[in-house]
Amino acid sequence: MSASEGARKRHKARPSGTNVGQKEKKAEVGQWGRAWEVDWFSLTGVILLLCLAPFIVFFFIMTCDQYQCSISLVLLDIYNGDASPLSILKQAPSFTWTAAKIYAAWVTFQVVLYRCIPDVTHKFLPGYVGGVQEGARTPAGLINMYQINGLQCWIITHALWAANAYHFHWFSPTIIFDTWIPLLWCTNILGYTVSICVFIKAYLFPTNPEDCKFTGNFFYDFMMGIEFNPRIGKWFDFKLFFNGRPGIVAWTLINLSYAAKQQELYGYVTNSMILVNVLQAIYVLDFFWNEAWYLKTIDICHDHFGWYLGWGDCVWLPFLYTLQGLYLVYNPVQLSSPYAWSILALGLVGYYIFRSANHQKDLFRRTQGECKIWGSKPSFIECSYRSADGRIHKSKLLTSGFWGAARHLNYTGDLLGSLAYCMACGLGHLLPYFYIIYMTILLVHRCIRDEHRCSSKYGKDWKRYTSAVRYRLLPGIF
Repeated sequence: MSASEGARKRHKARPSGTNVGQKEKKAEVGQWGRAWEVDWFSLTGVILLLCLAPFIVFFFIMTCDQYQCSISLVLLDIYNGDASPLSILKQAPSFTWTAAKIYAAWVTFQVVLYRCIPDVTHKFLPGYVGGVQEGARTPAGLINMYQINGLQCWIITHALWAANAYHFHWFSPTIIFDTWIPLLWCTNILGYTVSICVFIKAYLFPTNPEDCKFTGNFFYDFMMGIEFNPRIGKWFDFKLFFNGRPGIVAWTLINLSYAAKQQELYGYVTNSMILVNVLQAIYVLDFFWNEAWYLKTIDICHDHFGWYLGWGDCVWLPFLYTLQGLYLVYNPVQLSSPYAWSILALGLVGYYIFRSANHQKDLFRRTQGECKIWGSKPSFIECSYRSADGRIHKSKLLTSGFWGAARHLNYTGDLLGSLAYCMACGLGHLLPYFYIIYMTILLVHRCIRDEHRCSSKYGKDWKRYTSAVRYRLLPGIF
């Protein structure tokens, strides 16, 4: 299908000779994906996240700004009565129109790059898949089309950043760090605005009513989202844009701004800062190089778009995923050469496992199993599932290579890389290790959440798969 043929297509139904089993179909329709009903435990977790997540971001950023990133010092001051959340808030830099203009220009620029400049990099970069690509089938049986141009957006953005830093000098390379806390207020405004808008849109003019899920619980629907793929027009996809553009494109720029601030303050950039910049840049570039593959991951394939993704991508990601670089501005750490090389090796091994596992699954999916993994023809389990339109679809679950060792070994590689970012900061403070703690909780929860969905989706076939591949993350352990 070409771009002119529309942003999504519906596959034709397979012929059916009888109406036998229609009641069973009706009962099973759309039961895989995001929850339809909310229990008290889930509701409690949702309300706690809505209340605590913004506070956690604020607490960590203020801890660095006012206490040199020492969590123990701020907690001790609060315990002794020398400080309170209110006093810390009063000392925090407030919203400024300068920051608002910077952030508005940034988001507008990314919208223009995403929406108005079709990808051309796939035409001259061997192996890169860009341009118009198909997404996975939605629970309603639709296949959306996407304009994949994230790598191009990243290249253009960073080329302009470098041109400014070394030639034009329109603004200081430390501009992000210098306006970091006012930018926090701006990102919150956008995060909540987007979340509220898509919530209202789901009720008034959903992109596809069949892919909406209403639980009847305001808090759950607001946080986890109602619409599967909210869009404006055919090509502006909220989920793809906010998952990948303002936050992740900025990730490497934020780290560069931290490095520039370290140079400005101390006259040098530490090897720990270089390590953090290099390892996280590898992760970001990998994300954009494989953006078409990302269309088949849990974020796009299962998550609906609500506060969890809208606010999370605007605020949580850029502020907490970059804590290591922020910490190193306040606490420069020069690592010994053996330790630095060990951290680099750990990060690269983690990346190798992460990328190789994902490559194996992508190769298997693209070739329908007609390939070799670790030198042999792959083994797999044939599965079937029913989409919300009542149609039966076939799928294959890989049980070879990394996917024969554990069901989510790509997450294991991701965790090793996350640990390397944290260890680059030394052992002086707890704050930079928040990332590995958070990622462990996130990915273990994602394992459980993903497997619950797969169990609902594939039924008995999923039990066959888990019997064949027994472990989730660590072969022989978990």
